[in-house]
Amino acid sequence: MKGKDLVVLIAVILIVAMMVIPLPTELLDFLLIINMSLALLILMVALNTKEALQFSIFPSLLLLTTLFRLALNVSTTRSILTKADAGRVIDTFGSFVVGGEVVVGFVVFLILVIIQFIVITKGAERVAEVAARFTLDAMPGKQMSIDADLNAGMITEDEARTRRRKIEREADFYGAMDGASKFVKGDAIASIVILVINVLGGFIIGMVVHGYGFAESAHIFTLLSVGDGLVSQIPALLISTATGIVVTSASSEGNLGEEITGQLLAYPKLLYVVAGTIALLGLFTPIGVLITAPVAGFIAFGGYRMQQRAEKAEAVAEAIPDETPDSDIRSPENVVNLLQVDPIEFEFGYGLIPLADSNQGGDLLDRVIMIRRQIALELGIIVPVIRIRDNIQLRPNQYVIKIRGNEVAQGEILLDHFLAMSPGIDDDSIQGIETIEPAFQLPALWVNEEMKERAELAGYTVVDPPSVVATHLTEVIKQHSAELLGRQETKTLLDHVKEGYPALVEDVIPNVISIGELHKVLQNLLSERISIRNLPAILEVIADYGTYTKDPNLLTEYVRQGLSRQITNQITTPGQPLYVLTAGAGLEKKIAESIQKGDHGNYLVMTPQDSQQLFEQMQQQLEQMTAQGYPPIILTSPAIRMYLRQFTEKVFPDVMLLSYNELEPQVEVQSVGVVNI
Repeated sequence: MKGKDLVVLIAVILIVAMMVIPLPTELLDFLLIINMSLALLILMVALNTKEALQFSIFPSLLLLTTLFRLALNVSTTRSILTKADAGRVIDTFGSFVVGGEVVVGFVVFLILVIIQFIVITKGAERVAEVAARFTLDAMPGKQMSIDADLNAGMITEDEARTRRRKIEREADFYGAMDGASKFVKGDAIASIVILVINVLGGFIIGMVVHGYGFAESAHIFTLLSVGDGLVSQIPALLISTATGIVVTSASSEGNLGEEITGQLLAYPKLLYVVAGTIALLGLFTPIGVLITAPVAGFIAFGGYRMQQRAEKAEAVAEAIPDETPDSDIRSPENVVNLLQVDPIEFEFGYGLIPLADSNQGGDLLDRVIMIRRQIALELGIIVPVIRIRDNIQLRPNQYVIKIRGNEVAQGEILLDHFLAMSPGIDDDSIQGIETIEPAFQLPALWVNEEMKERAELAGYTVVDPPSVVATHLTEVIKQHSAELLGRQETKTLLDHVKEGYPALVEDVIPNVISIGELHKVLQNLLSERISIRNLPAILEVIADYGTYTKDPNLLTEYVRQGLSRQITNQITTPGQPLYVLTAGAGLEKKIAESIQKGDHGNYLVMTPQDSQQLFEQMQQQLEQMTAQGYPPIILTSPAIRMYLRQFTEKVFPDVMLLSYNELEPQVEVQSVGVVNI
């Protein structure tokens, strides 16, 4: 058995011995200070642990500290009842801390017990119980994920074994914490019972054995009992707080002795904080430095030695030479070309090769040219060259669209069929293969040549496979247009505008804003499908307002108001009213009150309850609006439009948010609902 394991074993035996062997009051003082130091250290480690595995011995440590604290309670109770004396620490808490007032001491003690038992312990117990249940429920899914990664060759057998072991340890830890939280709950109940026993037993023993009078006996033993309760409850409260913090950590490998020395003492600088706290306690209270100085000095010395050891290990690690083989460094292979990432990639299975092969009648390349022209007209950006290639790893009829190397969309088509989308009323006579239209996620059917004419007569929208692919590719580019516009692309657009408006560009860039700030404004517009083709008008607005603010989000709002005619024409039909949802007064007031200022601009902070209520209201109103056949549009005041958009864009990306200043005066607006909280 190692020395550190033997120390832990001896400590446990001594804790049990404390319950049956009377201890002198001087030794009790030292043990009470050690108990308080240990509680502070546990709390510090719990607050500074970055990963759950770094403090996985907490359930076992919680049991030991609870046992140590209860053993101290037994020893102090024995000393109080037999000697009417429990040492300077308890006497200090009973007389100095509460001012010798029995009622004050009782109140302070009860408050600490209520905080620990009802608030912290109850919450930690519930969190541990729920976490254990959800961890066990999630184990099959995690195991399946590991098996899938292993079968796909993404991880090795050793990595899979390590991940499985980690999942098992997490489940073990949550189960242990669920039971360990009961220790804290029982400790709080035991403290109340011990206090009552000390008061009543001490009152009787004081008059019968020690010969004190009624008032003297009540005063002495009540103050000592309250002091004992406070001394035990403060460390218990600290450890209860640490229980709530560590309740989401994971299990650990290794024995208890290694984990206590390796994890509890893993932060040498924190030992200085604990040592300083204990030293100040001896300097500024009647406890005295004679008791606290040895404990504080020992803790500080331990932190110093541990820090020296850590710095020496770090220096040794840095001194180890790089063992990278020279052959790898001198390899003639040029890897620079491997770093190139295409902005847009279209990959397809071998069954779709006829789409891109002009010899087989494929016109995909011609359609891509038309797509780039269409995007330039609609959004005002230059779509980069689309890399088209086949991929044998895909299914024969599958295709994948990637943006900057990441897959963003996929689909599957049948070249010898046509895609038929229902007009809203299904015709049972139209038979085909059920599917989902990839661009707009609408239910559809793949029909053959014979069923095509019948579907057209029934009112179905029938599209050939190349048109399906072209439509899907167009929508994906529109959806990710903000990502495709980089600073270099922004510089290209500026150079084009500079040919016709040199004075405007030179006045704005870089005198008013930089290219990076202009890039952010243009990205904000594209993310809401607002065309930036009229770039001179955008620069004019920025020239007017850029001297007042450099916030790209705020500049975007000014630009949107400057493009009101363009936005109005984009969303309205001549001669028809614009149907919208309006933001209610309560919602606008709540958002206005929730706006906070930060170092990088203003942002919206709402409570989870208000957020959930807002999302539910928007979902309900938008469903009613779309059921009536109207596009999802919400009309707000200019002051909150930006914040409401930032708050809802992840949940409702297709909803258009407009402010009153972005609509032309002649537009007839009809509200079909109100979003309010």
